[in-house]
Amino acid sequence: MLLKNRTAVITGCNKGIGKKTLEVFSKNGADVFACCRTQNPSFKKYIKNLKKKYNTKITLFTLDLEDIENVKSCAKKILDKKKNVDILVNNAASIESSLFQMTTLEDLKKIFQINYFAQTVFTQLILKKIVRSKNGSVIYISSSSAIDGNIGRNAYSSSKASVISQAKTLSREMGRLKVRVNTIAPGLTKTKLMEKNTSQKAILDVIQTLSLKRVGLPEEIANVALFLASDLSSYITGQTLRVDGGM
Repeated sequence: MLLKNRTAVITGCNKGIGKKTLEVFSKNGADVFACCRTQNPSFKKYIKNLKKKYNTKITLFTLDLEDIENVKSCAKKILDKKKNVDILVNNAASIESSLFQMTTLEDLKKIFQINYFAQTVFTQLILKKIVRSKNGSVIYISSSSAIDGNIGRNAYSSSKASVISQAKTLSREMGRLKVRVNTIAPGLTKTKLMEKNTSQKAILDVIQTLSLKRVGLPEEIANVALFLASDLSSYITGQTLRVDGGM
């Protein structure tokens, strides 16, 4: 098991890529502090089944990136735990679709608050524990849109590009403390977020440009997160890995 005796903090655990990352990490022996905004009965049952199946510890925390006081409170609860933290996966995010000329300042601020500012505060706090591990890994989930600048994704692409820049800077600052920092930039991935915010025609059009001729699956992104969290990537830091089917 690649993450045995390690503890990970994962945000946005209740759906999509975050949910699969939680499963993959649990399967590989990690104890997980699972952070998400909502915790419905079906998700709690899912957690219970994971714990039983993989004999791992999963602790749920409420994390609302729109509420900075909640962000600080959630981080404090994690810091107050006696367990060390070895891995942070910044996965939680929001999306907004509008052309540049139609993007309001309010929408821009909201997306940056969730995808960048709140995430920055959370990372700053959790790093207090990660630096103690002397073998830490911070993983940001960005987007291929941050690199390609997709039409109608001004706020989203800009916020995700900022995430990539932050990860590169942080990797240089944290290297001497033996903490690696990397980013995953997924392409089209089969999640409710994608299906809700991307038209079927746009999805089909993009698929035609892909080498693999299909959208990705959340577990395929989660497996890359596993690689970056484990010692298999012990000499990789400051990098952005596109996982996009050959876009």
